[in-house]
Amino acid sequence: MPRTAPNYICPICLTPLQKSENSLTCDNAHNFDFAKEGYVNLLPVQLKKSLNPGDDKNMVLARREFLTSGHYQFLRDKIITLLTQFSPSTIIDLGCGEGYYTNEIETALSAEAVYGVDISKSAVKYAAKRNNKVHYSVATISHLPFGDKTTNAIVNVFAPLVATECRRILAEDGKIIRVTPGPRHLWQLKQFVYETPQLHDEPEPLGDFILIDQITVTETRTVNKRDIEHLLLMTPFGWKIQPDKLQQLKQNEELNIEFEFLIDTYQ
Repeated sequence: MPRTAPNYICPICLTPLQKSENSLTCDNAHNFDFAKEGYVNLLPVQLKKSLNPGDDKNMVLARREFLTSGHYQFLRDKIITLLTQFSPSTIIDLGCGEGYYTNEIETALSAEAVYGVDISKSAVKYAAKRNNKVHYSVATISHLPFGDKTTNAIVNVFAPLVATECRRILAEDGKIIRVTPGPRHLWQLKQFVYETPQLHDEPEPLGDFILIDQITVTETRTVNKRDIEHLLLMTPFGWKIQPDKLQQLKQNEELNIEFEFLIDTYQ
């Protein structure tokens, strides 16, 4: 079980939520039950923009299979190293997906509490099955279910961020570790998708946060046909690639692909 009780606020009235048996309740009697997998849905219908927001089950399964192959382990290890340098007591993985990074963060660090948040119920459901020591919740990044100044570290891998919400929940000494694509990320795959592939742009600044460090991590790995299919399904490339280009790609039993990431640290 998680090391501490979850410290959430009600997404409806913004008052503290208290755990009682298998649910969370605020003083205004808003109630949120834990699912059998251990996560809690803190995305009320009035905050939804679609019936099933976020990645669907097929995208989640494709990403799970691809990440299990170990192609992004070097990135995960670097995130752990950076977090270890300032030993945060509370860590929130915003856009946690199926928990690939969150799980390792909880395992490797001695934080008092680790949270994983994603708008995709399918992703959070799988993440909660993976590690019941993490507090997992379905929520939107524009209305985070956390009180002011309640976390020391935010981790964000390839997911949107709302700077004002990050500023609100981050403690004065807190830091954000944000991962975005490097210039040549997936370059060899992009050559099949676009007539004239372009390098990735530098990420936009994150509100009024100060960028204190930026590092680039890169590996070129041999990816087999099965993992190429998963990579297509878990990215927008899956619906952007033309049928003739897809057939060309499928003729490759394997492909050497560059994986390049920018890791920015903000405070």
